[in-house]
Amino acid sequence: QLEGLCSFLQLSTCPEHVLVRFCHWLLTLSPDLSYTSAAILAEQLFLRRVLSLNQPPSRHLMAAFASFCSKYSQPFCRVVVAAVLREPGQGIEQTKLVCELVEECLEPDSVQLVLSQVLEVPLSDKLLPVVQAVLGRQQGPALPDGDCLQEVLPPKLFDLLVLTLCRQAPALATSLNYTKLVTAVLTAYQSQVR
Repeated sequence: QLEGLCSFLQLSTCPEHVLVRFCHWLLTLSPDLSYTSAAILAEQLFLRRVLSLNQPPSRHLMAAFASFCSKYSQPFCRVVVAAVLREPGQGIEQTKLVCELVEECLEPDSVQLVLSQVLEVPLSDKLLPVVQAVLGRQQGPALPDGDCLQEVLPPKLFDLLVLTLCRQAPALATSLNYTKLVTAVLTAYQSQVR
């Protein structure tokens, strides 16, 4: 029924300024949307727009992403981010968008979900910046005393990351992104790397 309503309202093609208002309105609903309803809306509102990006998203579209992800980031990641990661032909704009979402919009548990999704697909040079963005987020912003607020990766996810990087070493040996990523892992998690 929700898919039919979205189709009737033409939400997948509505102007972006209308999309922003609709996403703000969604946040006012009580009770919150169910996971399934949020996933359907993520697909209807964003999937086509994201997969067709050939230039950076507009400020309206970024505002809509930020608004939707402030409450429904898990369904967004499961539907939209997963589709970007599964499509090897997706361009640089989609990768940049996922990096920006990781750095600015997603909650810590959704950031970890993005990393687990990346590690489920064959790691390519195109996806390495996404892992780098996750690690940058894990290091967190500097606190006034000079320390960093760190969001720690769960041990299983960290072990999977290290294992994946080791397995992909021969295929990505000439990649500058791979070298940067391995250096970042060794620097940020030196106490955990044995």
